[in-house]
Amino acid sequence: MAGSISLAVWLYLLICRGHFWLCAEQDDNLAPNCELAGRWPSVIAVVPARNEADGIEQSIHSLLQQRYPARFTILLVDDQSTDCTAARAEAVASHAGGGDRLTVIRGTDLPPAWTGKVWAMQQGLAYAGLQADPPDFVLFTDADIVHAPDVLKRLVAAACAREAVLISLMAKLRCESLAERISIPAFVFFFQKLFPFAWVNDPARRTAAAAGGCMLVRRDPLLRAGGLAAIRDALIDDCALAMLMKGQGPIWLGLTEKIRSHRAYPALGDIRRMVARSAYAQLRYSPLRLAATLAAMALVYLTPPLTALCTVGAARWVGVAAWALMAFAFQPTLRLYALRPIWSLALPLIAGMYMVFTTDSALQHWRGRGGAWKGRFQAAESRGAHNR
Repeated sequence: MAGSISLAVWLYLLICRGHFWLCAEQDDNLAPNCELAGRWPSVIAVVPARNEADGIEQSIHSLLQQRYPARFTILLVDDQSTDCTAARAEAVASHAGGGDRLTVIRGTDLPPAWTGKVWAMQQGLAYAGLQADPPDFVLFTDADIVHAPDVLKRLVAAACAREAVLISLMAKLRCESLAERISIPAFVFFFQKLFPFAWVNDPARRTAAAAGGCMLVRRDPLLRAGGLAAIRDALIDDCALAMLMKGQGPIWLGLTEKIRSHRAYPALGDIRRMVARSAYAQLRYSPLRLAATLAAMALVYLTPPLTALCTVGAARWVGVAAWALMAFAFQPTLRLYALRPIWSLALPLIAGMYMVFTTDSALQHWRGRGGAWKGRFQAAESRGAHNR
């Protein structure tokens, strides 16, 4: 019975859930000609950074190299770093001849009910609003993200052509260490399954999501929606922002090869901490949702191989069919990350690993150490953490 249910679920996922597994929503055709008939809007990039000295130079340099035909400035919000993040950013800007385009501000103390990144983003948004001629768009990007030189132009052209209030691209994550090869493609696969990009991009559907490494937002609609104060307690800030902005107009989310994250996860423990930081927040801090999620993942990912390997007759073939569908669905994501097809057979084990990480996320929350990031433990039961 469980094997048959699992097979039915995989048939549903392949056919009826926005064809998420095809990885079809990519930026290749986002803005084919990258041109506007009228004036190009002004843009400010806001980069929250807390102890990012090891990689900030690459990120800032890539922003300085943007070939954008209108006013584009960069604001680094140094979130009380204890290393030389700000100094390295200023040094690379000076060396590249872009010191006049980079501003660094020191973040203030975290107020009650705000999460760290959202507060840093808010300070950047407030700074933009104080300018004599405030920018039309804000590009929220992370300190580990490297952009190709034409990214900003393509993003703005797409936002104008689609009359979108938010355009987000999911950065190509680093996938070099064994831990990364095991876990990163599955992370992308699970994210697309949870938030099918085709549904996100459909104005008629409520599904909303974004990727925090690259979010181009129209400033005025954001302010009309209540600004970042409306999501001040969001731990999963990108999806919370997407939900907020979808109430203001069309949004678009896709995959890209033009934006890459250089943040390294050399060991599985690093992956565990990355997942545990926000997994329980995604479940709205609910023990019932946690139990239901673990049971569902066991049914969908663990039942097929167990049925295929531990039963006989028709039940075995049902398990083989479900496992084959699972492996088939994982292939486009593996191709995206240039991994061999054989990795798809390990998806049940990888899913089991993510089940452990999700359980650890709940345990960390119950111990008062949830939402750990750069010395802060900021998970809290709040509506801002709810992303569905």
